Amino acid sequence: MEKDNLLESLKKQGYSDEILSAFANIKREKFLPENIVSYAYDDIALPIESGSTISQPSTIAFMLSILELKPKIKVLEIGSGSGYALSLISEIIKEGEIYGIEIIKRLAVKSSDLLRDDKKIKIFNKEGSLGLPKFAPFDRILISASCPDMRIPYNLVEQLSEGGILVAAVKQSIFQIKKENAKLIEKEFPGFAFIPLRKEE
Repeated sequence: MEKDNLLESLKKQGYSDEILSAFANIKREKFLPENIVSYAYDDIALPIESGSTISQPSTIAFMLSILELKPKIKVLEIGSGSGYALSLISEIIKEGEIYGIEIIKRLAVKSSDLLRDDKKIKIFNKEGSLGLPKFAPFDRILISASCPDMRIPYNLVEQLSEGGILVAAVKQSIFQIKKENAKLIEKEFPGFAFIPLRKEE
């Protein structure tokens, strides 16, 4: 698929101008191994390395849309992989702080190197199930791989600021959890597929 076709497809799905603009400006091929660059704008998940994948663009667009990103917020992505979603988030929020956690060292190093010019982004090579308490609270938390034990990670909700939103893949669904007046409001969106979030061996 050509990039224009992908953008047209995302536009038809009703995504915001901010999301469409991010997908137009960020080159997905930069985040892929050379041998699969020709598939960069196909709306499919692609293998990157060590059993990890880069999610399909329409799934990322959906997760970013229900994350309800705004300028000048603090965002955490768990399972940041190639760094593609971090880069899209950075493009959307313009100003703010963005933290990524990636358990696979090679991916963490590679993505840090790729995004080193973007001073908003910091990537940590560690296991992600405990989040980043040192930098909490976060306005938004995105969990890009399917949660271990197939449960909603309520421990990470504690790292959300009041009014914050957590978006997580659990089994074949995406959950949006909003923290409002110290209560949690949950919505489930079924029909997705993700690789599991890894724990340290």
